[in-house]
Amino acid sequence: MKAVIFAGGVGSRLWPLSRKKTPKQFMGIVGDKTMLQLCIDRLVPGFDIEDIYITTGKPFISSVQQQLPSLKTSNIIGEPDTRDVGPAVGLVAALFAKNTPNEPIALLWGSDHLVKKEGLFRRILRASGDIILKNPEKIILVGQKPRFASQNLGWISFENKVESHNKVDFFQLKGFKYRPDAATAKKFFTDGKHAWNLGYWVTSAGFLWKLFEQFSPEIFKKLKKIQDAYGTPEFEKVLNKIYPTIEKISFDNAIVEKMDFSNGLVVSADLGWSDVGAWEALKEALEKTKESNVTRGNVIVKDTEDTLIYNYETEKLIVGIDLDDFLIVNTKDVILVSRKTSVPKIKAFVESLKGTKYEDLT
Repeated sequence: MKAVIFAGGVGSRLWPLSRKKTPKQFMGIVGDKTMLQLCIDRLVPGFDIEDIYITTGKPFISSVQQQLPSLKTSNIIGEPDTRDVGPAVGLVAALFAKNTPNEPIALLWGSDHLVKKEGLFRRILRASGDIILKNPEKIILVGQKPRFASQNLGWISFENKVESHNKVDFFQLKGFKYRPDAATAKKFFTDGKHAWNLGYWVTSAGFLWKLFEQFSPEIFKKLKKIQDAYGTPEFEKVLNKIYPTIEKISFDNAIVEKMDFSNGLVVSADLGWSDVGAWEALKEALEKTKESNVTRGNVIVKDTEDTLIYNYETEKLIVGIDLDDFLIVNTKDVILVSRKTSVPKIKAFVESLKGTKYEDLT
């Protein structure tokens, strides 16, 4: 079984810490190890390092090599351009389907997720791989059993249990809902038939390749040219020429939402999963209570609640007084001060800096 970790995002929701030149996956956001290294750590006890692949932007190949010296260079897939998750998954499908179409493959994220129950996570992946070995034309979605009625996440709906393997239950996929309203989210949380959609998939490369041919034929045609060149001296030239011309589209929009749901299975488990891809999500992942503060670095707070103060690689002391529901991020060249409820505006603000004298800060 192969595991492919996608580590190509920029992470503007974590600006000014995460930037184009130093994206979040290569930074120690929650500890001494980087997000990419933490992702590898939760796989390696159950996967051989030679069965783990990283897909990232070509400018970051050297960062992957530096942080994961035991990973062979041939296990790093360099994308010539950022084309969103759909084409990134399609490229993986094209390359793996050429030589190992029926081997199970887990598609995972290495930039903004924490998984506390690593042993359970590995057992679920292995059990899912066993199911795919028997049924290569299935796709398994691994979801987090919801901890609250989130309106900010995508949800997977499922119904009857199809089978159990290695103490893991597999249910029939029913559908998807992205960012439901409050009443719908509350219903999803309580009915026992919904899970948070983590974007973790286990399938076979051959089946994935067929899905692209069926549901995204224009993307498939371009990826087929790349696949035909794979293993030849022309591969890099063809990849660099064709990949940047592929439509930008998410994997859910390109494939998952169009597929026959009868081919989908769902695992819903309490993995201790958290998304730390945005500041409010990092606060939620690290806080002990909703009212507690989360701080990093040289920080003192007084009469302050529900505030995140992140003092990164600076010796300057940050003092917060009467700061309820605030976000403060201090880097060497930027200080961000915002209401925590205003965090969704950060990405748009970073976009607005392009073409200005501050573009280098993005």
